[in-house]
Amino acid sequence: MIALLDRQVVFFGGKGGVGKTTCSAAFALAASRGGKRVLLVSTDPAHSTSDIFERHIGGAERELLPNLWAIEIDADRESARYVKDVKRDIERIFSPAVVRQAHRQIDMAAASPGLAEVALLDRMIDLIVEREQVYDLVVFDTAPTGHTLQLLRMPEAMTTWIHALVKHRRALLEIDQGSGGEPAVPASADPILAALERRHDRLAQLRVRVTDRGCTSFVLVTIPERLAIEETARAAELLGDTNVNIGGLVVNRILPDGLEGEFYASRKAQERSYLEEIARRFPRLRRFDVRQLARDVYGIGSLTLVSDQLMNP
Repeated sequence: MIALLDRQVVFFGGKGGVGKTTCSAAFALAASRGGKRVLLVSTDPAHSTSDIFERHIGGAERELLPNLWAIEIDADRESARYVKDVKRDIERIFSPAVVRQAHRQIDMAAASPGLAEVALLDRMIDLIVEREQVYDLVVFDTAPTGHTLQLLRMPEAMTTWIHALVKHRRALLEIDQGSGGEPAVPASADPILAALERRHDRLAQLRVRVTDRGCTSFVLVTIPERLAIEETARAAELLGDTNVNIGGLVVNRILPDGLEGEFYASRKAQERSYLEEIARRFPRLRRFDVRQLARDVYGIGSLTLVSDQLMNP
């Protein structure tokens, strides 16, 4: 995985329970020890990052080790922050009567599905686009695959939607101009248009970064089991559709060699079959095998063992 140290953004994703947190944390640790200023971001609601480093992290960027910071993004907290920011923007633009009505509409919208994803996307823009001068590398420990892929596809859909709103707003301003002289606010100074265009620019910047193969990569994490392999195949196909570079495939929790017993022999034979299938179905992906340790992975000591396997296969 040494080649991925040149990226500015690396996502780790896969089926729930395959070891995304372990692998992303191990990679972030290796990058920080190599001199990179690294931010490890957990977007998984389970937030196991605190557990694996044996330190509470929370919703603010916290330094864990030299060159290594971490943050755990909470979707509910981000949604509340997003709604608060939208209300503040409206208060700056509209009259009090309009603001009261708008606040009621926003509170109703806040309970609708999808707001958490929009708020999380907004936070990702802050971390990827706005904080690029602070960190050399941002590593994302993501939620299970389907949720993450939906999130990565949102910038394109939202950019198209906002572009339509901008076009509609410009048309309204032109109608006002033609219906009775100069509009109250010229298009160049219209606060609504300015807000939409700022949002459009931020989404465009995020999309450029995420689809830049020299900037961003997505590492798939799986284990040699049937359900995990099938989900990995679906994820690889969807990532191809979004033009996101797949930087590699981590096959986690491979059984050690040389053990004895009928149970072990049976599991090892099944594992060999799945490893052969993985090689056959993902021939173009760089593969990194991580063998299962004798104990659970938590703390810097065991995390270093995984890091060594990833960086020195």
